[in-house]
Amino acid sequence: MTTHIRTLGTTGPRVHALGLGCMGMSALYGEADRAESIATVHAALDAGMTLLDTGDFYAMGHNEMLVGEALRTAPADLRDKALTSVKFGALRDPAGGWNAYDGRPQAVKNFAAYSLQRLGVDHIDIYRIARVDPDVPIEETVGAIAELVEQGYVRHIGLSEASVDNIRRAAATAPISDLQIEYAIITRDIEREILPTTRELGIGVTAYGVLSRGLISGHFTSDRQLGAGDFRAFSPRFQGDNLRHNLDLVEALRKIADEKGVTVAQIAIAWVLSRGDDIVPLVGARTRERLTESLGALDVTLDEADLAAIEEAVPAGAAAGTRYPAAQMSHLGTEH
Repeated sequence: MTTHIRTLGTTGPRVHALGLGCMGMSALYGEADRAESIATVHAALDAGMTLLDTGDFYAMGHNEMLVGEALRTAPADLRDKALTSVKFGALRDPAGGWNAYDGRPQAVKNFAAYSLQRLGVDHIDIYRIARVDPDVPIEETVGAIAELVEQGYVRHIGLSEASVDNIRRAAATAPISDLQIEYAIITRDIEREILPTTRELGIGVTAYGVLSRGLISGHFTSDRQLGAGDFRAFSPRFQGDNLRHNLDLVEALRKIADEKGVTVAQIAIAWVLSRGDDIVPLVGARTRERLTESLGALDVTLDEADLAAIEEAVPAGAAAGTRYPAAQMSHLGTEH
């Protein structure tokens, strides 16, 4: 699929236009089937996808081990094309709680050592702290990753949910390939300051949450029962009147999708793809069925009339509720 290749910034790798977000295969969205998850990773690589996104704190290492198993059992030609994008820094406890972020240089190198072992690789393609540690200057965190680059353990340095100030300071410290941040039809905060800054500095964007954790996938219903370990059970956008309002937005999108003969999810992914060649959406498909649907977005062309219709149906700021519970909002690079 050479026609679906994008480059992450001016210094980053060439990747398929869609990346695979692997978090949901291990954590935060309820039970997942391990065999199906691995088969989905293999199917993604077989379809030409290259970027596999994970984090060392997703189910406390489980997700990295799952991705490692998927890589180990993939055909050699596919395994060689796979690129690993790894987030680190979130501190957990045995009960699954979230405590803080650690961006100290010695911690960065410690996290990397464990990730390399769990993934079964000799280098990580893109390495990034999940949230900037407020107690450690970003220059120190990025500087530690830069040392790992020099030593061959990391190929590229990324950022995640960083503010404009931290993006600029990081870029002044070392080459930054991309910023990973939430971006979707109903989550457009980065358009104000973040996106103009990354474009000025030649930094790409890997967009997560393009389906807003399934909210705008077209498959989520108001009567869906969420387990205690499902992040969405605590997310403001999935609660009460907020959920009803947001699902009304989905129905407005569905009318546009139906007219084009595509699904709501494909419209949502195609919209993010249309925002610029410097943006690579991460799709959190946990099954081959959802992966196939997501890949179909590559064949969806949105013309000016389509984009205008989407804007009218779901204008910026239309969603009800913040994207994280209040306690987590302070760690984000954008105000919402």
